[in-house]
Amino acid sequence: MKFVCLVYIDQARMDAMTPEEGQQLIDATIEEDWALRRAGQLVLGQPLLEQRHARTLRADGTITDGPFAETREHLGGFTIIEAESMEAALALTATSPILKYGSIEIRPVLDQTHSQTGEARPALDPDAGRG
Repeated sequence: MKFVCLVYIDQARMDAMTPEEGQQLIDATIEEDWALRRAGQLVLGQPLLEQRHARTLRADGTITDGPFAETREHLGGFTIIEAESMEAALALTATSPILKYGSIEIRPVLDQTHSQTGEARPALDPDAGRG
């Protein structure tokens, strides 16, 4: 079962880090990704640029700068993991070093296996994004 882990960052906590602490966090989160990858549980993980780079597109065609709502935390990245259950997904993320600087929302992925055309979604390329 796949789970999306949405990483929300408290920018005030991030801004309070020293450059050394920032580098330690980067190194720790990269190692966390590699540990999940080696265990066969990481589908994809990626940090996002700061919220000031975001644009929100609406159905009426309007585009606004930044995130949808004013919040203390903003979406800073995501991972897609494989786990047997929500409890297993929670256990995989419980020791994430990023938790010191925000929160992680874990959501099961809806596995859509059919459509009106009778076709399933394209399979993920297991080598995509590896380099």
